[in-house]
Amino acid sequence: MTAPGRSSLGDVGAVLWPPPATTSLASGRTDHADERDYIVLPSARRPRLLVPSSRRASAAAVRRYGEPGSFTSWAGSRVLAMALTGGAGAAGLGGRLRVRAAPGTDTVEAYLSSALGRDVMISTHLGAARANRKPVLQLLTEHGDTAGYAKVSVNPLTRALIRAECAALRTLAAESFQWLTVPRILHYGQWQEHDVLVLSALPAWRRRRILRRERLHAAMAELAAVSGYSRSPLAGSAYLTRLWSRLESARAGPDLAALSSAIDALTEAAGHTPVSFGAWHGDWTGWNMACTAEGLLVWDWERFAQAVPLGFDGLHYRLQSAVVRRRQSPMAAAAECVQTASSVLAPFGVPPAEAGLIASLYLAEISARYLADRQAEAGARLGRPGTWLIPALKEAVRGL
Repeated sequence: MTAPGRSSLGDVGAVLWPPPATTSLASGRTDHADERDYIVLPSARRPRLLVPSSRRASAAAVRRYGEPGSFTSWAGSRVLAMALTGGAGAAGLGGRLRVRAAPGTDTVEAYLSSALGRDVMISTHLGAARANRKPVLQLLTEHGDTAGYAKVSVNPLTRALIRAECAALRTLAAESFQWLTVPRILHYGQWQEHDVLVLSALPAWRRRRILRRERLHAAMAELAAVSGYSRSPLAGSAYLTRLWSRLESARAGPDLAALSSAIDALTEAAGHTPVSFGAWHGDWTGWNMACTAEGLLVWDWERFAQAVPLGFDGLHYRLQSAVVRRRQSPMAAAAECVQTASSVLAPFGVPPAEAGLIASLYLAEISARYLADRQAEAGARLGRPGTWLIPALKEAVRGL
């Protein structure tokens, strides 16, 4: 039985090992040449992580996925990795997923090994429910080295996001950044009916450094300057047009009606106000980055966009940190996003008089994203913007 709201082993198996390959839960080790076992951690009843049965590869997978936010979880991942290195997997730690595939079967490992020109094994985290959830595979060598990461689409939304990330990284590859490092594209193609994007592995597992606020702001500002800045009134801007067009794919209902009304009111109140536009990552959070001796490593570029209101990354980082890391009430965090906007946006050069407008636009942006992606229908915990984002947006608009 899979934990509520998480990927099931059956879902993952159907994508990664389609017929004629088969998957099944098993006990004991296999000696068949056409079978490969994966360890399910912590158990088949509560799957969180799927790793190869190879000692070195399984230990490396656990260490690499244990890039945690607390010392306790960091220490736990190291202890588990040491146990796997010592043979705990062979001794029965975790559950077993057995994959049977005759030689020459078109499995995801076969495809990725061919694409990279080297044999690789895969591991994957079984994530919580989200509309954009898809297999993100760590690609491991026999010796436990990480050869890269692969994203595999499972529906039209994830296909669009993978293609968007591919386009974003091609754009960013031409930039010479001082403050941040982005992954390189190793391969992009189609396997079965899935889009597959393979990225270089950023060394996020190396020793972390304290992230200074000044360094974070410098990196965000550097990204914002990609392709330059522009400034124009909100009304008639390309950004506002894109915001409205995204809502066309949202399902009709109270949240969509409330958001549309709020955007109309915002435009009426501040449509004449000039707004500065630049680029943003789109999901810059503490779990999509690592500060190491090699620099500030930033990944997951699926939401990258240009010509958005300047400072969106700073607002997003603060709001997501409050809700996810600090477990603050979502509604209180959304209201605080507006209240603290002036100080959050100051490093981007946004005048205090414009901060409330930019924060309002950010809340509208994320609300539109959740509705267009249909996160609520997918079971995402914060998928209904009407319960937290839109009320804060409506209150902010009244203050413009």
